[in-house]
Amino acid sequence: MTEQIPRLLLDADPDEELVTVQRGDKNVALVRDPFDLGDSTDNFVEHLERLGFEPLPEPARPRPRERERPRPHIAGAPPRRKHSRTPNLAEVELPAPAGLIDRLLGPDERKRLVALQELVSRGAPYDRFGFSPEVTRNVFPLFYALYRFYFRVKSQGHENLPKEGAAILAGNHGGLLPFDGAMGIIDILMHTDPPRLLRTIVDRWAGSLPWVNVFYARVGQIVGTRENFNELLADGQFVLVFPEGMDGITKNVTQRYRVQPFRVGFIEHALRTQTPIVPMAFLGSDDQAPILYDMKPLAKRLGLPMLPITPTFPWFGPAGLLPYPVSYKIVYGEPLHFHERFGPEGADDSRLVRYLAKQVRRSVQLLIDRNR
Repeated sequence: MTEQIPRLLLDADPDEELVTVQRGDKNVALVRDPFDLGDSTDNFVEHLERLGFEPLPEPARPRPRERERPRPHIAGAPPRRKHSRTPNLAEVELPAPAGLIDRLLGPDERKRLVALQELVSRGAPYDRFGFSPEVTRNVFPLFYALYRFYFRVKSQGHENLPKEGAAILAGNHGGLLPFDGAMGIIDILMHTDPPRLLRTIVDRWAGSLPWVNVFYARVGQIVGTRENFNELLADGQFVLVFPEGMDGITKNVTQRYRVQPFRVGFIEHALRTQTPIVPMAFLGSDDQAPILYDMKPLAKRLGLPMLPITPTFPWFGPAGLLPYPVSYKIVYGEPLHFHERFGPEGADDSRLVRYLAKQVRRSVQLLIDRNR
């Protein structure tokens, strides 16, 4: 288990030199040398001064680095932040409309997109996860039109979303193509203040597709590795997981809205990082492309995760995979604070982790059954 860095280090001046000491078989970083007497006067130096010697000159201290100034379009933005945060809508100043995209969007939508720019360091095209505010701004009108006019999304339970800090949102999955995740991203962005970017954990198979993997990264979605998951939670982000995995989107029409068994990795992350879990139900995704049959043997030969037969595919070619214009409903349940009861050490108990995963699955199933 990795030893935690002392709290003193987190509050340290970034210009102060760090000292590394050996503790067992690990190197531990300290803010300053523990044997340094600091501002206390050495007795030997006092004795020299009494004998008439000139005092030793004080060593020159390095000049502190200039703090980054707040960006001009955010009023009163703090120079340093504990997490990657976006400003409140009331603090966002809109620039003058420029281009077709600004004319297609209203002031509220534009403010939310401007707020997302705070997730990227000034002058950088994207953050360390690959998120690009510019790419997101360019594709937002298309997905927002799908959200409002094609899927006609309605949602409830936004009061259950934490106002700040990290959260894991666990939802059911369906519909062949991940439009449920896209609608969740738009819904979170449009119903939170400060606006939050929902980061979806993408299956590794999808992350290996050329062009698709780059697009996912540019709009803020992350390939599902432990390192990425931990980084997002440590950064105070909202993370959406579909614990059913591929079983969710490949279930046939007879299993509509029957939540499949959950994978348990997200429970371990929630316990170790002390993060709440918010159950999330998508209604409509299982109706957008009902699967009549999955030709698994042929799909395996072609190296595909599935080869579905739907009322429109493969009869209409690739166009048959497009979702039907069904109505979506998204419901957020009450957050589950498993970490408060079981603590980080609970992640090492495999039986407990499986049990908690079943509890989250049950919560999602209840949300679906009560809102259908």
